[in-house]
Amino acid sequence: MCLILFAYKVHPAYPLIVAANRDEFYERPSSPVEFWEEDPQILAGRDLKEKGTWLGITREGRFAAITNYRDPASLKTGAPSRGKLVKNFLRSSSDAAVYMEKISRQAGLYNGFNLICADSTGLFFYSNHAQMQKLPPGIYGLSNRLLNSPWPKVLQGRKNLSAAMHKKGAELEAALFALLADRRIAPDNKLPSTGVGLEWERLLSATFIESPVYGTRSSTVLLLGKNKWVKLVEKVFDGKPEPWIESRFSFRLEKR
Repeated sequence: MCLILFAYKVHPAYPLIVAANRDEFYERPSSPVEFWEEDPQILAGRDLKEKGTWLGITREGRFAAITNYRDPASLKTGAPSRGKLVKNFLRSSSDAAVYMEKISRQAGLYNGFNLICADSTGLFFYSNHAQMQKLPPGIYGLSNRLLNSPWPKVLQGRKNLSAAMHKKGAELEAALFALLADRRIAPDNKLPSTGVGLEWERLLSATFIESPVYGTRSSTVLLLGKNKWVKLVEKVFDGKPEPWIESRFSFRLEKR
């Protein structure tokens, strides 16, 4: 993922709300969200190159999502896939904090990443550029720096997400997809400097990214209700102006 906006224990009906865009080169093969045949408790898309995933949830309510930390000067060749950090948490039975503590001991092997994990013990953030945090209730934004870094699309996304907290059901879903569809480019004086050059900084500043070779591949909305019902909707774009695949899932969490 390249933008994850989430509200934790803010909405009166949904303890966890997630709105996320996955940005990637169009040529990288992937499959839409589905329950995995070999791991039927996992609902997630799949990176078909490295067999990991960018966002997923299990039938027991384990949730994880990841973004890259943008720093091209420090890229390692041959580093392990960051998407497997999400997959391995979804497969694990370890508490989120224990899992993050474990991966922190090998975090230097990976290229830069930001990982969000949630389970019955709470919601946690960890980056190999920052210490682990257990997150209190609030509205958060994560792109390709650190949690709540003041990039234009993070600031605007958090503002828009906050404004949607009075909505429910289909109205809330529509508002979340609308905020993920924002194609506006930030002004140059608001752009971060991450080492990719001005043209790429402009391109990547949009919430929904479009270019001939790289952009927002999919948008995902996840609603976890107080009644233990999960709703996940994914719209796949893959370089097209409108979604060409839309997947919807709804299920009640199982007891651990």
